[in-house]
Amino acid sequence: MDSIDTDRTAGATPRAGRGTGTLTVAVVGGTGTLGRQVVAALRAAGQDVRALSRHSDHPVDLTTGRGLAPALAGVDAVVDAGNGTGPARRAARTLVDGTERLLDAEAAAGVGHHVSVDIVGSAVVPMAYFELKTAQQHLVESGPVPWSTVTATQFHEFATTTLASYTHLGLTFAPPMRVQPVSSAEVAAVVADTAQREPSGARTVVTGPEIRELRDLARAWKRGTGRHSLVTPVVLPGKAGRALRDGALTSDAADVVGRTTFEEWLASTTPA
Repeated sequence: MDSIDTDRTAGATPRAGRGTGTLTVAVVGGTGTLGRQVVAALRAAGQDVRALSRHSDHPVDLTTGRGLAPALAGVDAVVDAGNGTGPARRAARTLVDGTERLLDAEAAAGVGHHVSVDIVGSAVVPMAYFELKTAQQHLVESGPVPWSTVTATQFHEFATTTLASYTHLGLTFAPPMRVQPVSSAEVAAVVADTAQREPSGARTVVTGPEIRELRDLARAWKRGTGRHSLVTPVVLPGKAGRALRDGALTSDAADVVGRTTFEEWLASTTPA
């Protein structure tokens, strides 16, 4: 197990670009929470980076395939940091159908490495979004492009977004749920490193430094943001609720453990 700033890939082979020492890397979702940090890390490492999104210098649309061919021309590696939002049917158009289009376009362009980003526990929590992520990962592992996967626990940003959405009329509803939040910047560093190496055909698991109850994060969030809501327990029913209570979104078998705690991240992002 490595801390975030050590070389977790000791012995792994760095890649060289086509005809040069510089890699050309396309980052799908390159303007999002994770993607923009992956772009920054790769550029800091001296690589040639293309940020792909619907509204970027390299516009693409995974739901139709528009723009993929020119965006991937001459690309050595692709990082898929994209996301699907909204109802399951709409999210599937990006996460599942879009991934299939992306992999086919990569194969046609001669891309040699696809880096996917998965979520710890997605295969065991019976919720629609996680099921789509599992289907997406199956396409990657059975697809035509050599691959590596970075599997991470939930980002600190997810915790704050979840708590905000669970807050109504002075109450913050906090179901019994064990989480292990990690800094998205620390995950981005691992993703960028992975993209610069030969495909492994395996997963690198990245977790946060602490396993916490969501109600504990809710109290820290209140203190850190000055909110005055009352943290109120609420039970999530069924198999999904049981999986979350049992810690399905956590891991004690990390390859890389982040250093930034939730409180530290919150203090760095909350205006004084």
